[in-house]
Amino acid sequence: MEEEIFENRTDLSQLNASVEQIREALSKIIIGQNEMIDLLIAGILADGHVLIEGVPGVAKTLTARLLARSIDSDFSRIQFTPDLMPSDVLGTSVFNPKEASFEFKKGPIFGNVVLVDEINRAPAKTQSALFEVMEERQITIDGHTYKMDEPFIVLATQNPIEHEGTYRLPEAQLDRFLFKVEVGYPSLEEETMILMQQHQLKTSDKLNEVQPILSERQIMDYRAQVRGLHVEQKLLEFAAQIIHDTRISKSLYLGASPRASLSVINSAKAIAAMQGRDFVTPEDIIKVVPPVLRHRIILTPDKEMEGVSADEVLADIIKKIEVPR
Repeated sequence: MEEEIFENRTDLSQLNASVEQIREALSKIIIGQNEMIDLLIAGILADGHVLIEGVPGVAKTLTARLLARSIDSDFSRIQFTPDLMPSDVLGTSVFNPKEASFEFKKGPIFGNVVLVDEINRAPAKTQSALFEVMEERQITIDGHTYKMDEPFIVLATQNPIEHEGTYRLPEAQLDRFLFKVEVGYPSLEEETMILMQQHQLKTSDKLNEVQPILSERQIMDYRAQVRGLHVEQKLLEFAAQIIHDTRISKSLYLGASPRASLSVINSAKAIAAMQGRDFVTPEDIIKVVPPVLRHRIILTPDKEMEGVSADEVLADIIKKIEVPR
């Protein structure tokens, strides 16, 4: 009986082949950001939006654009600025004198893969334009509802909040992102490889180096496979315990929401599928906890003053819970 549980019942060979193709294509241009690439792919498979944070110049936007290139679908980019209005994102009704009526002109949010660059450069009014569309995959304007075409994924980049000219994203908006990926500086060896690669590259057009790998139909099929992966009862309890303990931790002012527990399981399934398994392990859950929860919790003022990070608090919480075997 034990052996039957751990046998693959779903053929994930096509999914794995596509994932490897994307990794290989992106790694030719992006060096040393393997975790970011894997989490972006997992975000697509788990049907979630991804927030990428890092200082300027660490290839956040380039990676997101290259990933979008690997998908054969509509791509749009929105550069957030302090003077950007909600209508610049969603679209607006324009009067047509011939018809003597108003027509809705769609904004750049109507795409399959939408890159929102420097999301925390725009004020709250513009950021709030993304609330409905990110959660419900639709927008409502002038009493009319417009649905997004599937697949629909928002990839947003932001600079650390300490940087000048940035606005803190509200908790309700952060909660709509499946992952928050933190991108650091490359190591000395990686930076040397970046310089060598740029020196040897014959063309400056990096985007044309990546060709479409996934079709819209494939993404929908892969997502269905990921949703069908097996998760044992004890692993559901393990994930629920982690979320529960964030709410009672003395290090946290705000714990994670039920949406966070669903996100942990969905993203753990995606990670398992990317590794060729049709079942989730405790390690999959532990791996996704930091990117799923780091933006959904708030440290107490004391812990912030001590310089403790959200990831350190989450690691302490997991340590105190018995890992199911």
